[in-house]
Amino acid sequence: MDDQAERIRAAGAALEALRAPLGAGEPWPLSEVWGTEDEAQWGPPEVLAHTAEMLAYWHAELARVAAADGSAAVPFGRIASDPGRLARIDRLRRQSTTELLDEIRRQIPEVAAFVAGLTVQEAARRGLHQTRGEMTVADGVERFFANHLDEHVEQLRTILARAPG
Repeated sequence: MDDQAERIRAAGAALEALRAPLGAGEPWPLSEVWGTEDEAQWGPPEVLAHTAEMLAYWHAELARVAAADGSAAVPFGRIASDPGRLARIDRLRRQSTTELLDEIRRQIPEVAAFVAGLTVQEAARRGLHQTRGEMTVADGVERFFANHLDEHVEQLRTILARAPG
């Protein structure tokens, strides 16, 4: 799991490298349609809010699966339209870019340490997601941390490239 932990750290560094350009764009407007609708448009407030909330959420969920006895797949996770997820994103997206990046910077080492510390047995433990089906903790780390963080770094870079000025 060391490679995934390093990818998480690298994504954290990439987000940190975007701090100055994101700060220069403040105040970013809040998106009017930002939920799970097809026409949803996320700007930096929504992307950073989601990143901050998802790190804590998936850390707790995957830690719970990893701590199980391994005898059966553990129900875990949520779907994008989860009301708690949307409410947390809505609350967080109202914070400044600096506050959101500070929260992400605080969480990245915790998540990377969790991932790096997983034993082979813990990484192989199975969870049962309501739409993705059965996944190992290692699968969850790849999808919900490593790949997802990379996607959001790229999303922010694209937004910044299109921003005026």
